[in-house]
Amino acid sequence: MQTASHHAAGASLRPALTCLALCMLMPSLDTSIANAGLPTLARALGASFQQAQWIVLAYLVAVTTLIVSVARWGDLVGRRRLLLGGIALFTLASLLCGTAPALGWLIAARAVQGLGAAVMMALTVAFVGETVPKAKTGSAMGLLGTMSAVGTSLGPSLGGMLMATLSWHAIFLVNVPLGIANWLLAYHYLPHDRPTSAADRPRFDYIGTLLLALTLMAYALAMTIGHAHFGWFNATLLSFAAVGAVLFVLAQARSAAPLIRLALFRDPVLSASLAASTLVSAVMMTTLVVGPFYLSLALGLKTAAVGFVLSAGPLVSALCGVPAGWVVDRFGAPRVAAAGLAALACGCAALSLLSPDFGIAGYLACIVVVTPGYAAFQAANNTLIMADVRADERGVVSGLLSLSRNLGLITGASVMASVFAFASAMSGIASAHAAAAAIGMHAAFAVATVLIVAALAIATASRILFARRAMTGDSA
Repeated sequence: MQTASHHAAGASLRPALTCLALCMLMPSLDTSIANAGLPTLARALGASFQQAQWIVLAYLVAVTTLIVSVARWGDLVGRRRLLLGGIALFTLASLLCGTAPALGWLIAARAVQGLGAAVMMALTVAFVGETVPKAKTGSAMGLLGTMSAVGTSLGPSLGGMLMATLSWHAIFLVNVPLGIANWLLAYHYLPHDRPTSAADRPRFDYIGTLLLALTLMAYALAMTIGHAHFGWFNATLLSFAAVGAVLFVLAQARSAAPLIRLALFRDPVLSASLAASTLVSAVMMTTLVVGPFYLSLALGLKTAAVGFVLSAGPLVSALCGVPAGWVVDRFGAPRVAAAGLAALACGCAALSLLSPDFGIAGYLACIVVVTPGYAAFQAANNTLIMADVRADERGVVSGLLSLSRNLGLITGASVMASVFAFASAMSGIASAHAAAAAIGMHAAFAVATVLIVAALAIATASRILFARRAMTGDSA
C-alpha cells in the first residue's frame, strides 16, 4: 500500500516538475533570445538599432519591475491561479510578438510578455515547497537552476539559428505550443490553492508596489540604456532609483500590510544568499557579454564557431544541474554553496590569466570549471533561501530571489561591458584587436573573481553568525 502511494506520488511529481522546469526555461530563454537578431529585426521592421533595442529592454524592464509585486500577489490570491494566468498571458503575448506588423506593436507585446514572465519566474521556486518532499528539495532546485542557466545562455544561439533557418517570427512563435502544453500541465498537476475568505486575506500594498516598481524601472533603464556608456541621463535615473529605494523602505516600515516585511532581511542567511545570487548572476553574464568578443577577436573564430563554443556552457550546465541537486540533498546546502563559489572563483581567475595561445581548448577548460560551480551554487543557494520560509511568504521570497538574479544580470551586462571596453581601449593598439580583446577579457574576469570572492566571504560570514545565534539560542 505504501509502495503504491509512493509510486503514485512520484508519478504525479514528474509532470509537476516538468511544468515548473518549463516555467523557468521559457522566460529565461526569452530574456536573451532576441539579442542576436536585433540587426535582423531592425531591418525587417524599418527601425534604427536604438529603436530596436527596446525589443529587449521592454521585456527586461517589465520582468525586473514587476517580479516582486506579482510574487506577493500570488501569496494573497493564490499561486496556482496566478501562475495559470501568467502562463496564458506569456503564451498569448508570444503569439502577438510573432505576428507583430510594426515595431510599436512588438515592443508593447514584449512588455506584456514580460509581465507573464515575471509571474512564471516569481512563483516557480515557491511551488517547490508545495510539490516536492523536503528531502528532495535540492534536486528540484538543481533542475530549476539548470533551466534558468540553459535558458539565459542558450537564448542568443537558439535565436540566431531560428532566424537563419526560418524567420524572426519563429523566435516568439516557438513559445506558443510550449506555453499551451505547460498550461495544461499546471492545470492538471500543480496543487490547488487553499481557499481563503476575502476577510482573512491581507491587504495588498499598492503604495509600496508603485514605489518599488518605479525604483526598479529607473534602475533597470539606467543600467541598460546607452550600452554601458553612462551619461547624464543614466546618472539621473540612478539618482531616482536611490531616492525611490529610500522612500520604499520608509513606506514599508509604516505600512500595516507591507509588500515586503523588512524583518525578512534580519535573517543573515537570506540577506547573504540574495546578495550572493546578485553577484554570481553578474559574473555569469560576463561569459555572455565578454566571451563572444574574446572568441571572435582574440581567437579569430567565425560567427558559427563562436555560437558553437558558447553552447558548451549551457550543455555543461544541463548535465550538472540535477546532479548538483543530488549533492545538495546528500551533503547539505551550505557546504555545496561554498564549494560552488570556490569553483567559480577558480574558473574566473583562470580566465583572467588565460593566454590566447591556449586557444579554444583553454577557454573551454575554464568554462568547464565555471559552469558546474554555478550549477552547484544555484541549487544550494535556492535551497538555503526557501528551506524555512513561511508558507504565506514563499511567493515574495521566491520573487526576491528572481529579482536578485535579474538585477545581477542587467548590472553585469552593463558593468562588465564597461570594464571590457575600458580595458581594451587602454591597450593603445587600435589595429591589434586580438591583443585588445585579450586584455579586456583579463580585466573583466579579474573583476569577476573579486566579486565571487566577495560573495564567498559574505556567505561564510553570514553562516558563522547564524550558527552562533543558533548556539546562543540553544544554550539559553
